[in-house]
Amino acid sequence: MWQEEQNKLYRKFEFKNFSEAFAFMTRVALAAEKMDHHPEWKNVYNTVEVWLSTHDAGDIVTEKDHQLSKKIDGLLK
Repeated sequence: MWQEEQNKLYRKFEFKNFSEAFAFMTRVALAAEKMDHHPEWKNVYNTVEVWLSTHDAGDIVTEKDHQLSKKIDGLLK
């Protein structure tokens, strides 16, 4: 579930292992590149943390962030 924290959308994802986490990050990267909207994220072993905000709007949450969060959620199915 995405949460809004400090003007960013945040979600933590956990996978079985590093390979699954990295594959997920690759799918997210391709979706983000198509939107020209890139996440801030952190990966440690099987965990990926993602923060979304729109930098050119003053680092606030915009519709672009909500659209990307929905695309990211769709990559889990």
